[in-house]
Amino acid sequence: MPLRVNEIFHSIQGESTFAGEPCIFVRLSGCPLRCRYCDTAYAFREGVSRSVESVATEVLANPCRLIEITGGEPLAQREVHPLIVRLLDAGRTVLIESSGAIDTAEVDPRAHLILDIKTPGSGESHRMVWANLTRLRPHDEVKFVVCSREDYEFARETVIRERLVERTRCVLFSPAHEQRGCAEIEGTPGLEPRLLAQWILEDQLSVRLQLQMHKFIWDPATRGV
Repeated sequence: MPLRVNEIFHSIQGESTFAGEPCIFVRLSGCPLRCRYCDTAYAFREGVSRSVESVATEVLANPCRLIEITGGEPLAQREVHPLIVRLLDAGRTVLIESSGAIDTAEVDPRAHLILDIKTPGSGESHRMVWANLTRLRPHDEVKFVVCSREDYEFARETVIRERLVERTRCVLFSPAHEQRGCAEIEGTPGLEPRLLAQWILEDQLSVRLQLQMHKFIWDPATRGV
């Protein structure tokens, strides 16, 4: 079966511990979630059908060693797994940005999973597949998008309960960027980064405050960056 691809582009990685590095992004179409802070709603339906080999050929033609497969929700398409394997076999470092709502058992263990744990403010926390946390490996990362104090406390307690700092490469706390919503999503206000930083310092959490670097380099609404 073909993949439904929204866009492929070369840019600067704006998130995770790889932030600031050149990276090729493969954004797949479709997502079963409708998070209130979603900034890629255009990927829900826009895209074209392509073979795994054609995508791999285009990506590998660029000498960039870092590749992120994202969405939408990339794991919602089963053909993503042959693509992941193809890119890893070619010697690339592959990041998989997943919402946490799809089972991660089939993900090649060589890939770096960046698992987004949905906070109450997302409106989709009930969709989390919590068993995914048991499959995290030392080189994987976990991300919480924090919209409010309630979200922060949820994230803090999850980090402590699941021992995420000890079990993963990094735990990322990202303040929600202002999202005005779209026809399908109720928008949510952003969270002041300074406030989130204050909470982290007060609780002496060993997590990383993450700002979306690409939204400071380019206009937040710009695609393909």
